[in-house]
Parts: sequence; C-alpha cells; structure tokens
Amino acid sequence: MLRLPTIRAQFPELAEAAARDQMSYRGFLAELLMSECDDRARRRSERRIKAAQFPREKSLRAFDFDANPNIDPAVIHTLATCEWVKKGLPLCLIGDSGTGKSHLLIALGTEAAMAGFRVRYTLATKLVNELVEAADEKILTKTIARYGRVDLLCMDELVYMELDRRGAELLFQVLTEREESSRLASARAARAQDTTAG
Repeated sequence: MLRLPTIRAQFPELAEAAARDQMSYRGFLAELLMSECDDRARRRSERRIKAAQFPREKSLRAFDFDANPNIDPAVIHTLATCEWVKKGLPLCLIGDSGTGKSHLLIALGTEAAMAGFRVRYTLATKLVNELVEAADEKILTKTIARYGRVDLLCMDELVYMELDRRGAELLFQVLTEREESSRLASARAARAQDTTAG
C-alpha cells in the first residue's frame, strides 16, 4: 500500500545484515528508508534523463581532454555543478568540427538532469521544423511555452543550419520565451529571499 518497492526487494538482505551486525531497530529502519530514498532519487534521475531525449549516452568521465587540449577540464567540471543552470544563464559551446561540442553538451545536460533540472535536447533543425509545423497548425504558443518550461534547453548543431527569415523569427521566439521565463524565476527567487531575510 505504501509503494516501497526497494524496501520490499531489499528487506531480506538488509534484515540479515542488521541481525549479523547487531543493529538497533532505529539503525535498521534508517538503513531501510535510506535504501528506498536512494533508489527513488536514482529512478527520478533516470526519468529526467529519458525525458531529455538525448540521442546517445555521453558522460564527462568518457570525454577525452587529452585529445582536446584547448578545453579546460576545470571549466567543464565547474559547469557540471550546474550553478549556471540554476541562475538561468545561457551557455554556448563554440569550436571546430570534431572537438567534442556535442559530447560535452549531452554530458552537461545529463549532469543537469541528475541534479534535478528539467532538460530537453534537440537538434536546431528539428526544433525549427517543429516550430514551423506548430505555426502552420496554430499551436505555436503552446509549443513555445513547452520549451520555455524546461530548465535547460540543449540545442545542438545550430552552426550547421541555414535559417530563412521565418525559421530565424520562430527560433528567436523560443529564445525570448526562455529568457523571460528565466527572468521571472530569478525575480521570484529574489523576492523569496527578501521575504525570508525580512
């Protein structure tokens, strides 16, 4: 009834370990609940990563900094803390083809999803095509709002596309919506801090 699948699955093993280690009831209960909480956090991260729609799995651990000496590992690991996402700041990865921009974009997006942020990955061409179709079907406002609600929009391969005027205007609307959403979130956070301080 309480929907505690991890406790149900791990109870025999944890109970045996608790008896062997002569754990107190309180200690045993804490172990059970921590297992459940850890597993829930893991499942939430997995759902956020799946919802981001990354085309493939990439991690910062797998990135070859030696092959890309112009990329400072300290900067990338600082970005992986996701403070810039929390503040609603944009990030633009610029470099020649084959320098690992897509790998880093997906890896940083994955870090943000694991940190609890709503993330969405898309190719720039796919996003523009989706916006054009949404405009034709009279659902543009709804589509733009959907992209405005995510905490981090990872847009890949922007440099490879040629935008016509309509595509550029639609893409600009998404970016403007995201900027406005970020500004409103920052204002709410500042107001909440003022209330707490006062």
